[in-house]
Amino acid sequence: MNEPLSDHVMRGDVMSEHCPSREVLKHVTSRWGVLLLVALGDGAHRFGELRRKVGGISERMLIQTLQWLEQDGFVQRVAYPGQSQRVEYRLTPLGEEISARLQEVVHWVERNLDGIMAGRSVHARAPA
Repeated sequence: MNEPLSDHVMRGDVMSEHCPSREVLKHVTSRWGVLLLVALGDGAHRFGELRRKVGGISERMLIQTLQWLEQDGFVQRVAYPGQSQRVEYRLTPLGEEISARLQEVVHWVERNLDGIMAGRSVHARAPA
C-alpha cells in the first residue's frame, strides 16, 4: 500500500532548513541537473557529447553539476586508460530511477507547453 506523500516528506524532514535532502534536491532539480540526468537516461556520454547535447551549458557548470551528481550517487564517472584520457559519464541505478521520474516531468511540461505559454501570456498582459 502506498503511503501518503506527507508521510515521506516528514520522514525525511525535507521541510527543515537543516535537512540534507535539500542539498540533494537542489542538485537534482537545478536546471542543469534535470537536463543532465535526462540526457544520461539515453546511455553513457563523454563530456563533449553532453556539452553538445545540453544546449547552453557552460563548461564550468557542466563540470560542477556532474561533480554534484556524482557525489550524490546518481552519476558514475568512468575513466578508460589509453593515450587520450577517455572519460564517460553514466547513470548509477539510483540515477536511472531519478532520471525516469524527471523524464516524466519533462514530458509533462512538453505536453502542456502550449497551455503554460498561454498562461504566461495572459499573466504578462494583466495589470499589476
